[in-house]
Amino acid sequence: MPDSNFIDYVKIFCHSGHGGAGSMHLYRAKYVPKGGPDGGDGGRGGHIILKADPQFWTLIHLKYRKHIKAEDGENGSGGLRHGKNGEDITLQVPVGTVVKDAETGEVLFELVEPGEERILCPGGRGGLGNNNFKTPTLQTPRFAQPGEEGVEGWYILELKLLADVGLVGFPNAGKSTLLSTITAAKPKIASYAFTTLEPNLGIVSYYDDQSFVMADIPGIIEGAHEGRGIGIRFLRHIERNSVLLFMISALEEDIPGAYKTLLGELEMYNPELLDKDRVLAITKCDLIDRDIEKDLEKSLPKDLPHVFISSLTQEGLKELKDTLWSALHK
Repeated sequence: MPDSNFIDYVKIFCHSGHGGAGSMHLYRAKYVPKGGPDGGDGGRGGHIILKADPQFWTLIHLKYRKHIKAEDGENGSGGLRHGKNGEDITLQVPVGTVVKDAETGEVLFELVEPGEERILCPGGRGGLGNNNFKTPTLQTPRFAQPGEEGVEGWYILELKLLADVGLVGFPNAGKSTLLSTITAAKPKIASYAFTTLEPNLGIVSYYDDQSFVMADIPGIIEGAHEGRGIGIRFLRHIERNSVLLFMISALEEDIPGAYKTLLGELEMYNPELLDKDRVLAITKCDLIDRDIEKDLEKSLPKDLPHVFISSLTQEGLKELKDTLWSALHK
């Protein structure tokens, strides 16, 4: 696959800063030969923080930044001077980023709100200076705490696009053509399979300045859940979609069978995808006549909203928008 600016998976090594050591210091001055303890505390090590930034839509800026280490905290010193905290590192990531432990695969957290921040690796706490340990019976403590070690480890960042409607279909079913017709997105379009090699997002305008977001992912083929084709790599991008728009060409020999195949691949990948609302669009209807449309309609699932559309002639696109809007606001 050619290099692309769309990167939705990175593995990074993060190391937060060590805490600074507390100071073991006794006050000494010209006329104070035996002053008390005045050791300051060590500074906290720097955190590594992830922040969801809606200006980012890919993880490409982290692809070549494999090792990330925050600054250590400074040691405390005499005169009750505390060490400076280590500088935090904030990594900007797209909204919809999932963070996993690379060793266990456990999902640690997800960033789904713009501006949301989470500490990935907390910095080590600074050690306490000896001033903190003085008591009536121990007036001159000659010890202080060392700083805590920082946290380190390998982490996986995965992006799941946030969209209202996700397009599901076989390669060359007309998904990219629809996206380019009803949004301002400009995906690559051609008459061969697997033209789309990465997800595309577009905003669909509706009445009264309202809109919804549509996501097109590479086409799914039978056996995708086992790793065949490239659609499996991007199926996670429709996990957060509210409505799934199944798109099947009117030239498909067995439209109900094709729909069942697509449904089966989604179920094998993640059964929870079947809980989402679904709409069926029969595409490329400019290539068939009304009589064939009526015959096809008889074989379609009765409980599934369906629309016959043609992105070329714009047939059925208004009805499709209405159907999707109703599904989104049901």
